[in-house]
Amino acid sequence: MPEENEPETAAGAAEQRIVIENCAVATVDAHDTEYATGHVVVRGNRIEAVGPGPAPGGPMGPVRRIDGTGHLVTPGLINTHHHFYQWLTRGLATEHHLFDWLVALYPVWARIDEPMVRAAAEGSLATMALGGVTTAADHHYVHPRGAGDLTGAVVGAARELGVRLTLARGSMDRGASDGGLPPDFAVESLDGALTATEEAIDRHHDPSPGAMTRIAVAPCSPFSVSAELMREGAALARRKGVRLHTHGSETVEEERFCHERFGMGPTDYFAETGWLGDDVWLAHCVHLNGADIAAYARTGTGVAHCPSSNARLAAGIAPVPELLAAGVPVGLGVDGTASNETGELHTELRNALLVGRLGGRRAAALTTRQALRLGTYGGARVLGRQAETGSLEPGKLADLVLWRLDTLAHASIADPVAALVLGAPAPVTLSLVDGRPVVEDGRLVTVDEAAIARATRAEAGRLAVLARAE
Repeated sequence: MPEENEPETAAGAAEQRIVIENCAVATVDAHDTEYATGHVVVRGNRIEAVGPGPAPGGPMGPVRRIDGTGHLVTPGLINTHHHFYQWLTRGLATEHHLFDWLVALYPVWARIDEPMVRAAAEGSLATMALGGVTTAADHHYVHPRGAGDLTGAVVGAARELGVRLTLARGSMDRGASDGGLPPDFAVESLDGALTATEEAIDRHHDPSPGAMTRIAVAPCSPFSVSAELMREGAALARRKGVRLHTHGSETVEEERFCHERFGMGPTDYFAETGWLGDDVWLAHCVHLNGADIAAYARTGTGVAHCPSSNARLAAGIAPVPELLAAGVPVGLGVDGTASNETGELHTELRNALLVGRLGGRRAAALTTRQALRLGTYGGARVLGRQAETGSLEPGKLADLVLWRLDTLAHASIADPVAALVLGAPAPVTLSLVDGRPVVEDGRLVTVDEAAIARATRAEAGRLAVLARAE
């Protein structure tokens, strides 16, 4: 990475600036401002300046200068839905739709423990960071008895890698004996789930501006959670001032289940249990009609769109153009790597655009700029952090990515945003989270990638042995 470190001056104790120049800039601000050649200046953990041409001159104190020739700088990617623990069960049940896939995998997932979850979280976060993710939301809802501190394992992994985290502390209280899909020993009691979720908030949630760790209340889904847990979970979240997250309207089977069990569709069920609102985001939202979309728009309910996972599980095509036209907040999600083995978000930029144009949709259902917005500002809006991140603007958190676009894979594409969204995964020359480097020249700088790979292989093998023994 071409760069120059200027000598420290009398302002030696001042915060170091990072100056990135000579690169294309896609700010993803309200006007989609772009510069063919521009600069970004970072001071401490905040963006200080963004603009065309070289950075302003004058004294700067300690500074690291980076020549971004041949690069594009964007806000960091924001993953709004994931299941980190699934890193250990990739490549299984590859020909199943959602319900059969869950039935096949729940008995395996019910054997996870703290070391497995720590290794899986490290593998998931490391892969995402290498692909430009700076903020990730993990929906962890499998808490087998005696498994250890699974919440602490995820939070610790994110802290070690330096990636911003929203941990959606999930829960299930409806096992197989009560008409649910998971084994009984993999679910919690109503009181146990609520108590453990509140403890996770009290221990790990940081409500302050610029927080690295946030907690959300996140019962798993209508078919694995009682209506009481949904209602009381929503009340808990609002009492504690945190966000709410769950799966919603993912498959036709879920729609049928809701009508049979509750006498209404998923959206009406969410409204009845307190799960529509501008503090809520729902994953998938594939099977929505016009009234559903209007309810989401009216209440400000957000959507985590997971195009690759929806295709892998044959769930269908989410009506993202219609959601966006109605003003619904929409971000992108990797989803768990048991249904999206790549485990990185760049693929979702491309697939959101391509899938959005299928069926009866017009060719311009989504544009490359809209796809980039879904993966950046859209994700920030879904997680309630749009005032802090998701775009390159002075005063916002310094979460950004410098993508290399002058290699064989991209050099003949003149439009840098089109190159990033439609081209092969672009190498990451620099990724900053909170102003600190997490990736440089395509390598993680905070952790040992090889050690993580060894740990994930070992823990995946241990989980497979435990599952076979049952």
